Amino acid sequence: MRVVTWNLWWRFGPWEERQKAVLAVLRELRPDVVGLQEVWECGGQNLAGWLADELGMYWAWAASDASDRWQRRIGDPTVDVGNAVLSRWPVVAQEVLRLPAPEELYDGRLALHARLATPTHEVPFFTTHLTSAIHASGVRREQVTALAEFVAAHRGGTDFPPVVTGDFNAWPDSDEIRLFGGYKTAPVVPGQVFLDAWEYADPTAPWATWDPANAHVGPHSPAARIDYVHVGPPGPGGLGHVRSVRRAGDGPVGGVWPSDHMAVVAELSLPTGGRDTP
Repeated sequence: MRVVTWNLWWRFGPWEERQKAVLAVLRELRPDVVGLQEVWECGGQNLAGWLADELGMYWAWAASDASDRWQRRIGDPTVDVGNAVLSRWPVVAQEVLRLPAPEELYDGRLALHARLATPTHEVPFFTTHLTSAIHASGVRREQVTALAEFVAAHRGGTDFPPVVTGDFNAWPDSDEIRLFGGYKTAPVVPGQVFLDAWEYADPTAPWATWDPANAHVGPHSPAARIDYVHVGPPGPGGLGHVRSVRRAGDGPVGGVWPSDHMAVVAELSLPTGGRDTP
């Protein structure tokens, strides 16, 4: 099962050209499921819906309840922002969690749960986008606490481990990532841990998902890995085991960088009836 997570940089920059570049990258990747952050909706059109139509996928979407804080940044009060899931398989249930933040930082960050019905197992899939302020590690700790409890409430009824994707806006050794993982410090939910898929990456592979090599990232910004695929421990027979992981969307397409973030692509084990990619 090929899983992708990608922050699509909303309506910033040359968004119309970027939209085509995003589609080109996803067409080449042929993902089974995609967690998307900073997805726009405007005038009855939705970027995730358009991508789903072009790729022949199902989709789910959840809008921020504070899009006005984003709209002021581009001077357009008509554009909403949110998270979305694209899936090769039907979405049989979905739920939304509004993530906590103090008033001065609150801009409607959320987590979206989509239950996916593969031919062999239901997959509890999640995508999220945490507060971005560099000083807000304490806020992100509160957000991952709420996220872990949200996953615990929706992960049952299947042997497939939960898959949690998103832009966590945090370095791998940060308190919030350690807390969410629950294996380098006590977990939020007793017994519940999440493995960072990048632990299975080629150690020589490019790792930064926020990289000053990207034309949309400031040249003085440090390179960082802030986008994640987290997976619970494998189920019976290695179900959901991380087979490989890499970056994607990490170069221009037709002269245009698709987003200010790189995508992360993880291959997870899924038995016959799904697609168990090499």
